[in-house]
Amino acid sequence: MTSETAQPLAQDGGDADASAAEFTAHRPRMFGLAYRMLGSAEEAEDTVQDAYLRWSGADRAAIDRPAAWLATVVTRLGLNRLASARAQREEYAGPWLPEPVLTRDGVLDPLESAERRDAVSTALLVLLERLTPTERAVYVLREAFAYSHREIAGILELSEANCRQVYGRAVRRLERPEARFAPPEEQRRRLVESFVAAARGGDLAGLERLLAEDVVWWSDGGGRVSAARRPVVGRAAVLRFLAGVARRRARRPRSPRSTGRPRW
Repeated sequence: MTSETAQPLAQDGGDADASAAEFTAHRPRMFGLAYRMLGSAEEAEDTVQDAYLRWSGADRAAIDRPAAWLATVVTRLGLNRLASARAQREEYAGPWLPEPVLTRDGVLDPLESAERRDAVSTALLVLLERLTPTERAVYVLREAFAYSHREIAGILELSEANCRQVYGRAVRRLERPEARFAPPEEQRRRLVESFVAAARGGDLAGLERLLAEDVVWWSDGGGRVSAARRPVVGRAAVLRFLAGVARRRARRPRSPRSTGRPRW
């Protein structure tokens, strides 16, 4: 190999490193977009990986705005996954719940604000299931990422007027009463940690102190583990259900190869 033939290989390697570094810079934002569209961290990760494969094979010289290009790719990949996911969720026995992820420290978007974090709450992700894939994409791009209607129209290949209509329809379908109160983040964190510790330790007395009398328990086994197929209503019923779960977990030997995750 001569020095003349070695130089292009070195350049290619440098270009690949620069390409990967640029994608990494945009990755949190792309994950946030995919997660908000799909409601599943696992599917969002797969979508971002698919986007990287397309990015690595694209002609970067022809891409003027990498962030916009990646947002378009992730949105269209998300639409394809949504169509398949909706069919699977319709066949799934029991309620479907989104997979929670952390919403602080830039996990979903390095530029996220309190308003952006609210756009990825579990409650809202459940409500987003009311929307068609296109309505969901328009709503997420507009509300969570503040894209203009013109930008969204370009991503989804819609007219700007149509995009406005779709957004308005999505907002009307998501109308919901305002929360009665918003507890401070620190109080919310302590409550969740106390609940998880009591649930994992089988501390029914501790759980009883944490649960309201009219609590409703929703669970989703994701097709991998058993779960209540209908909401469990009332503190006494929820405690009986959790006691049964604790007994089954205590009897079941833990497999070192198990990859299942609890979904709270």
